[in-house]
Amino acid sequence: MVPDAGSRDGTDVEIAEKNLLWLKITTKGKQVHASLPSKGKNANRAGMRLALSLDESLHRKYRKRDGLFDEPSSTFEPTKVDSNVPNVNTIPGVDVRYFDCRVLPEYSLDSVLADTNAVLHDFASEYDVNTSLEIVQRDDAGPATSPTSEVAVLMGRAIARMTKKEPRFVGIGGQTVGNLFRAEGIPSVVWSTVDDVPHEPNEYCRIANLISDTKVFAAMPLLAQSA
Repeated sequence: MVPDAGSRDGTDVEIAEKNLLWLKITTKGKQVHASLPSKGKNANRAGMRLALSLDESLHRKYRKRDGLFDEPSSTFEPTKVDSNVPNVNTIPGVDVRYFDCRVLPEYSLDSVLADTNAVLHDFASEYDVNTSLEIVQRDDAGPATSPTSEVAVLMGRAIARMTKKEPRFVGIGGQTVGNLFRAEGIPSVVWSTVDDVPHEPNEYCRIANLISDTKVFAAMPLLAQSA
């Protein structure tokens, strides 16, 4: 049992996660003075177009939905952009952008990477720039934990017994420590009672939730003994 994610009302028991893929995409053109754009190749403009093209291409192909997950479809989000030139009057010769991809387990990350490389290759030829792809992080999803597994059943019974609430089994797009166990063939559930504020400036936890969750954890081995 992993207390690495959860919901505000403490009813969500996570049994499945998406594949995670972070990509770094570099576009190289030619840096020149901004008043003479015809002498160069604006990597910033090309990089923006490439990001939009890749965004549309991946969403168009990987469009299946799975209601188990809090975000039912695969997501491909352009996020971080590295700084390029320090001044306004220079056309940048290098553009570096990142994508955060959370892909439903039924899809292969190898397939996503192959399609991404194809988009980059075609774009480089069309716009006469150089493109390259780097994997920043890759975590393939382990097999989902069955809701009828021993740990899932005990978790559900403990929640119902101690909180008087009906648990529900869900999948999430975020990566947790639970996926490390599943990747090794160890069934795991991820649960806790948390407000929905991860990575926000005021991220916090409530003491009342910590106390209530501890009672649920303590009930699990007792319920196992009485089974």
